[in-house]
Amino acid sequence: MKTLCVVGYSGSGKTTLLCALIPLLRGYGLKVAVVKSTHHDVDWDVPGKDSYRLREAGADAVLLQGPKRWLMSRPAPAEVNLETISASLQPLPDLLLMEGNKALALPKIEVHRPSLGRPLLAADDPCIMVVATDSVLDIPGVQLDLNTPSAIARFIRQWIKKED
Repeated sequence: MKTLCVVGYSGSGKTTLLCALIPLLRGYGLKVAVVKSTHHDVDWDVPGKDSYRLREAGADAVLLQGPKRWLMSRPAPAEVNLETISASLQPLPDLLLMEGNKALALPKIEVHRPSLGRPLLAADDPCIMVVATDSVLDIPGVQLDLNTPSAIARFIRQWIKKED
């Protein structure tokens, strides 16, 4: 499994880019999983529902099984790293895309829009391999057009082949 983080400031278009990339990468025959990270507590369940009550009663894991989708809830591990994240993804995909988790020392694509007025993360993070932007930046390194997801998907495909 290859892992690639997509990082950038809020509002930069990380989720929009991922939504465009997923079908393109699947078109290359890749099995793709996504981890969406947030600083906020998350809860997909509703108080009073059976699955919520089972979790609150102390179940270590609750799997809500429906005919088309399964949702698993379990406590987050004390340490978040690639091993703890990938342990929850069975069978492993060919490619794990992680939105966020910019503190992890993993290969990254930065989504950067100068119009947001935020600093470039790539300046301080050697794990950022490419900057996907809607402008031309005066920086060293690879830049790709944020509005051309097919070029970004090709870059990812070439990176995967190079890493094998």
